[in-house]
Amino acid sequence: MTLRSRSHQTEYLDTETLSDAEYAAVLADLSAVNTVTLARAPTLAFLRRVTRGLQPGARFRVLDVGFGEGDMLRRIHRWGRRRGLALELTGIDLNPGCAAAARAATPGAMGIDYRTGDLFDVPPGEYDVVISSLFTHHLSDEQVVTFLRWMEASTAVGWFVNDLHRHTIAYHGFRALAAVARWNPIVRADGAISVTRSFRRRDWVALLDAAGIPARIAWHLPFRYGVSRIK
Repeated sequence: MTLRSRSHQTEYLDTETLSDAEYAAVLADLSAVNTVTLARAPTLAFLRRVTRGLQPGARFRVLDVGFGEGDMLRRIHRWGRRRGLALELTGIDLNPGCAAAARAATPGAMGIDYRTGDLFDVPPGEYDVVISSLFTHHLSDEQVVTFLRWMEASTAVGWFVNDLHRHTIAYHGFRALAAVARWNPIVRADGAISVTRSFRRRDWVALLDAAGIPARIAWHLPFRYGVSRIK
Protein backbone atom coordinates (compact mmCIF):
# COMPACT_ATOMS: atom_id res chain seq x y z
CA MET A 1 0.00 0.00 0.00
CA THR A 2 1.43 3.35 -1.07
CA LEU A 3 0.03 6.81 -0.46
CA ARG A 4 2.31 8.70 -2.84
CA SER A 5 -0.53 9.26 -5.31
CA ARG A 6 -4.31 8.91 -5.27
CA SER A 7 -5.62 5.35 -5.33
CA HIS A 8 -8.12 4.24 -7.98
CA GLN A 9 -9.50 1.43 -5.84
CA THR A 10 -13.29 1.43 -5.88
CA GLU A 11 -15.24 1.75 -2.66
CA TYR A 12 -17.90 -0.84 -1.88
CA LEU A 13 -20.71 1.70 -1.65
CA ASP A 14 -19.87 3.05 -5.10
CA THR A 15 -20.48 -0.28 -6.79
CA GLU A 16 -22.78 -2.49 -4.70
CA THR A 17 -26.55 -2.37 -4.24
CA LEU A 18 -27.78 -2.66 -0.67
CA SER A 19 -31.27 -2.95 0.75
CA ASP A 20 -32.75 0.20 2.27
CA ALA A 21 -32.17 -1.20 5.76
CA GLU A 22 -28.54 -2.12 5.03
CA TYR A 23 -27.86 1.25 3.46
CA ALA A 24 -29.46 3.11 6.35
CA ALA A 25 -27.26 1.18 8.81
CA VAL A 26 -24.12 2.08 6.87
CA LEU A 27 -25.11 5.74 6.65
CA ALA A 28 -25.85 5.86 10.39
CA ASP A 29 -22.33 4.61 11.12
CA LEU A 30 -20.87 7.12 8.63
CA SER A 31 -22.71 9.86 10.52
CA ALA A 32 -21.09 8.56 13.71
CA VAL A 33 -17.69 8.66 12.00
CA ASN A 34 -18.33 12.31 11.08
CA THR A 35 -19.10 13.12 14.70
CA VAL A 36 -16.07 11.33 16.16
CA THR A 37 -13.66 12.77 13.58
CA LEU A 38 -14.98 16.35 13.91
CA ALA A 39 -15.88 16.31 10.23
CA ARG A 40 -18.47 19.08 10.35
CA ALA A 41 -16.37 21.77 12.04
CA PRO A 42 -14.48 23.09 8.97
CA THR A 43 -17.71 23.49 6.97
CA LEU A 44 -19.43 25.33 9.81
CA ALA A 45 -16.40 27.60 10.18
CA PHE A 46 -16.65 28.48 6.48
CA LEU A 47 -20.36 29.24 6.80
CA ARG A 48 -19.67 31.50 9.77
CA ARG A 49 -17.17 33.46 7.65
CA VAL A 50 -19.45 33.96 4.66
CA THR A 51 -22.54 34.90 6.70
CA ARG A 52 -20.79 37.22 9.15
CA GLY A 53 -22.44 40.36 7.81
CA LEU A 54 -25.97 38.97 7.42
CA GLN A 55 -28.79 40.23 9.58
CA PRO A 56 -31.34 37.93 11.29
CA GLY A 57 -34.01 36.88 8.81
CA ALA A 58 -31.66 37.06 5.83
CA ARG A 59 -32.25 34.45 3.13
CA PHE A 60 -29.28 32.17 2.44
CA ARG A 61 -29.25 29.26 -0.02
CA VAL A 62 -27.00 26.25 0.61
CA LEU A 63 -26.51 23.18 -1.61
CA ASP A 64 -24.80 20.12 -0.08
CA VAL A 65 -23.39 17.74 -2.71
CA GLY A 66 -23.23 14.10 -1.58
CA PHE A 67 -25.34 14.60 1.55
CA GLY A 68 -25.33 10.97 2.76
CA GLU A 69 -27.66 10.68 5.75
CA GLY A 70 -28.15 14.45 5.83
CA ASP A 71 -26.25 14.98 9.09
CA MET A 72 -24.33 17.98 7.74
CA LEU A 73 -27.50 19.73 6.58
CA ARG A 74 -29.24 19.03 9.89
CA ARG A 75 -26.29 20.49 11.74
CA ILE A 76 -26.36 23.56 9.48
CA HIS A 77 -30.10 23.96 10.09
CA ARG A 78 -29.56 24.03 13.87
CA TRP A 79 -26.67 26.49 13.48
CA GLY A 80 -28.67 28.74 11.16
CA ARG A 81 -31.70 28.78 13.44
CA ARG A 82 -29.53 30.02 16.32
CA ARG A 83 -28.26 32.76 14.01
CA GLY A 84 -31.82 33.64 12.97
CA LEU A 85 -31.04 33.06 9.27
CA ALA A 86 -33.70 32.05 6.74
CA LEU A 87 -31.78 29.11 5.34
CA GLU A 88 -32.87 27.27 2.20
CA LEU A 89 -31.12 23.90 2.48
CA THR A 90 -30.90 21.51 -0.46
CA GLY A 91 -28.96 18.27 -0.85
CA ILE A 92 -28.20 16.21 -3.94
CA ASP A 93 -26.86 12.66 -3.91
CA LEU A 94 -26.50 10.06 -6.64
CA ASN A 95 -27.70 7.15 -4.50
CA PRO A 96 -31.48 7.02 -3.91
CA GLY A 97 -30.87 5.22 -0.62
CA CYS A 98 -29.43 8.45 0.78
CA ALA A 99 -32.63 10.42 0.27
CA ALA A 100 -34.71 7.74 1.98
CA ALA A 101 -32.33 7.50 4.95
CA ALA A 102 -31.92 11.28 5.25
CA ARG A 103 -35.67 11.91 5.21
CA ALA A 104 -36.18 9.25 7.86
CA ALA A 105 -33.56 10.89 10.09
CA THR A 106 -34.69 14.49 9.51
CA PRO A 107 -37.64 16.16 11.25
CA GLY A 108 -40.04 17.41 8.61
CA ALA A 109 -40.13 20.84 10.24
CA MET A 110 -36.54 21.42 9.14
CA GLY A 111 -37.75 21.70 5.55
CA ILE A 112 -34.57 20.28 4.01
CA ASP A 113 -34.95 19.35 0.33
CA TYR A 114 -33.19 16.05 -0.38
CA ARG A 115 -32.84 15.28 -4.08
CA THR A 116 -31.55 12.24 -5.96
CA GLY A 117 -29.51 12.77 -9.10
CA ASP A 118 -26.13 12.95 -10.76
CA LEU A 119 -24.59 16.36 -10.15
CA PHE A 120 -22.99 16.29 -13.59
CA ASP A 121 -26.41 16.03 -15.23
CA VAL A 122 -27.57 19.18 -13.44
CA PRO A 123 -26.88 22.56 -15.09
CA PRO A 124 -25.28 25.19 -12.86
CA GLY A 125 -27.88 26.57 -10.48
CA GLU A 126 -28.25 29.61 -8.30
CA TYR A 127 -27.04 29.10 -4.72
CA ASP A 128 -25.28 31.36 -2.31
CA VAL A 129 -22.84 28.57 -1.43
CA VAL A 130 -22.20 24.98 -2.45
CA ILE A 131 -20.58 22.67 0.07
CA SER A 132 -19.44 19.07 0.03
CA SER A 133 -18.00 16.82 2.70
CA LEU A 134 -16.07 13.63 1.90
CA PHE A 135 -17.40 13.74 -1.65
CA THR A 136 -14.52 14.70 -3.94
CA HIS A 137 -12.39 11.65 -3.14
CA HIS A 138 -15.05 9.56 -4.91
CA LEU A 139 -14.22 11.43 -8.14
CA SER A 140 -11.41 11.14 -10.66
CA ASP A 141 -9.08 14.12 -11.01
CA GLU A 142 -10.90 15.13 -14.20
CA GLN A 143 -14.26 15.00 -12.42
CA VAL A 144 -12.91 17.08 -9.53
CA VAL A 145 -11.89 19.79 -12.01
CA THR A 146 -15.37 19.69 -13.56
CA PHE A 147 -16.92 19.90 -10.09
CA LEU A 148 -14.80 22.91 -9.14
CA ARG A 149 -15.90 24.73 -12.28
CA TRP A 150 -19.53 23.75 -11.66
CA MET A 151 -19.42 25.20 -8.15
CA GLU A 152 -17.77 28.37 -9.40
CA ALA A 153 -20.57 28.84 -11.94
CA SER A 154 -23.34 27.98 -9.47
CA THR A 155 -22.57 30.23 -6.51
CA ALA A 156 -23.10 33.87 -5.68
CA VAL A 157 -20.96 33.90 -2.53
CA GLY A 158 -18.57 30.95 -2.71
CA TRP A 159 -18.03 27.26 -2.12
CA PHE A 160 -16.30 24.86 0.26
CA VAL A 161 -14.83 21.39 -0.20
CA ASN A 162 -14.20 19.37 2.97
CA ASP A 163 -12.22 16.17 2.40
CA LEU A 164 -9.53 13.90 3.77
CA HIS A 165 -5.77 14.34 3.85
CA ARG A 166 -4.03 11.28 2.36
CA HIS A 167 -1.58 10.40 5.12
CA THR A 168 -0.21 7.24 6.74
CA ILE A 169 -1.39 8.29 10.21
CA ALA A 170 -4.89 8.97 8.89
CA TYR A 171 -4.99 5.56 7.18
CA HIS A 172 -3.84 3.46 10.11
CA GLY A 173 -5.57 5.68 12.66
CA PHE A 174 -8.95 5.21 10.98
CA ARG A 175 -8.51 1.45 10.79
CA ALA A 176 -7.73 1.26 14.49
CA LEU A 177 -10.60 3.58 15.45
CA ALA A 178 -13.09 1.69 13.26
CA ALA A 179 -12.08 -1.62 14.83
CA VAL A 180 -12.48 -0.29 18.37
CA ALA A 181 -15.84 1.34 17.54
CA ARG A 182 -17.03 -1.82 15.75
CA TRP A 183 -18.48 0.14 12.90
CA ASN A 184 -20.17 -1.64 10.02
CA PRO A 185 -17.67 -3.74 7.99
CA ILE A 186 -18.48 -1.72 4.87
CA VAL A 187 -17.69 1.51 6.72
CA ARG A 188 -14.45 0.02 8.02
CA ALA A 189 -13.32 -1.09 4.56
CA ASP A 190 -14.50 1.96 2.62
CA GLY A 191 -13.15 4.40 5.20
CA ALA A 192 -9.62 3.11 4.73
CA ILE A 193 -10.01 3.18 0.95
CA SER A 194 -11.32 6.75 1.21
CA VAL A 195 -8.03 7.84 2.75
CA THR A 196 -6.06 6.26 -0.11
CA ARG A 197 -8.29 8.02 -2.66
CA SER A 198 -8.02 11.42 -0.96
CA PHE A 199 -5.65 14.36 -1.36
CA ARG A 200 -2.45 16.05 -0.40
CA ARG A 201 -1.89 19.79 -0.72
CA ARG A 202 -0.01 19.40 -3.99
CA ASP A 203 -3.01 17.54 -5.44
CA TRP A 204 -5.32 20.45 -4.64
CA VAL A 205 -2.86 22.97 -6.07
CA ALA A 206 -2.74 21.04 -9.35
CA LEU A 207 -6.52 20.56 -9.50
CA LEU A 208 -7.23 24.24 -8.86
CA ASP A 209 -4.66 25.24 -11.47
CA ALA A 210 -6.32 22.89 -13.98
CA ALA A 211 -9.72 24.40 -13.18
CA GLY A 212 -8.34 27.94 -13.45
CA ILE A 213 -9.89 28.94 -10.12
CA PRO A 214 -8.18 30.67 -7.17
CA ALA A 215 -9.01 29.16 -3.78
CA ARG A 216 -7.69 28.86 -0.24
CA ILE A 217 -6.35 25.48 0.94
CA ALA A 218 -6.32 24.99 4.71
CA TRP A 219 -5.45 21.96 6.85
CA HIS A 220 -7.76 20.99 9.71
CA LEU A 221 -7.49 18.50 12.53
CA PRO A 222 -7.61 15.57 12.24
CA PHE A 223 -6.07 15.08 8.76
CA ARG A 224 -8.53 17.00 6.65
CA TYR A 225 -8.29 19.70 3.99
CA GLY A 226 -10.74 22.53 3.46
CA VAL A 227 -10.65 24.14 0.03
CA SER A 228 -12.61 27.38 0.00
CA ARG A 229 -13.52 30.12 -2.39
CA ILE A 230 -15.16 33.36 -1.30
CA LYS A 231 -16.08 35.68 -4.15
